[in-house]
Amino acid sequence: MGLKKFKPTSPGVRHMVISDFSDITTGNNPEKSLTKGKRSTGGRNNQGRITTRFRGGGVKRLLRTIDFRRNKDGVSARVADIEYDPNRTARIALLNYADGEKRYIIAPIGLAKGDTVMSGPEAPFTPGNAMQIKLIPVGTEIHCIEMTPKSGAALVRSAGQYAILRNKEEKYAQIKLPSGEVRLINVNCIATIGKVGNIDHMKLKLGKAGKKRYQGKRPHVRGVAMNPVDHPMGGGEGKTSGGGHPVSPWSQLSKGYKTRSKSKPSNKFIVTDRRKK
Repeated sequence: MGLKKFKPTSPGVRHMVISDFSDITTGNNPEKSLTKGKRSTGGRNNQGRITTRFRGGGVKRLLRTIDFRRNKDGVSARVADIEYDPNRTARIALLNYADGEKRYIIAPIGLAKGDTVMSGPEAPFTPGNAMQIKLIPVGTEIHCIEMTPKSGAALVRSAGQYAILRNKEEKYAQIKLPSGEVRLINVNCIATIGKVGNIDHMKLKLGKAGKKRYQGKRPHVRGVAMNPVDHPMGGGEGKTSGGGHPVSPWSQLSKGYKTRSKSKPSNKFIVTDRRKK
């Protein structure tokens, strides 16, 4: 993947940096059998109440059904295309299995059109192949990791990310996640070999406010710019930073306050916290 800049013919493109999409091998039409419509919630829950502020609008998208379980063991698949997915930062790969089935997976670095991938104990240790963690050598870079067996990949799915398998014991393996957290994962969970592709995603620049609106994200209003009736940090004569510790509209501390429950059942699986240096 490469990056593309523009001549400053307008303020909107002066600082814009986009992908050149050189890694995409197909047009704009995804596999129809693996897509479905996506409804926009506008940040509202099933009762119509806003639970996530500053959401709404945006362009229409089709959801691609991604195979996060990789449970088709022992059947080889050919990579038909590397495609763009508007719903995630990573690229996706369309697989054509030997028995005729088609599935999408997250495309790792090094996976190209025409390559062969497989899941299961017989799969070799090449990017895109998936298998149980107990079969993967220590020190391997992995992604799309399950948290519990047969639940589907939940960890390390974003562009350019990877985790490192640090150690294996009888039942659990120590995996260092991109955040720096070291976590215990059941060795029967499935992970995929390699790093997630599209590593230049973090270098992209939108260039104009309208691109945020295309994504369905509305302007985020600062608390200090509001009135006292709307926010604890609002009001004041002239410009002010609030005069106190930054808080949310509901007066919860917003910087440095730990919100994770100390009695959360999964705390026992965290070996090293991501905040500890």
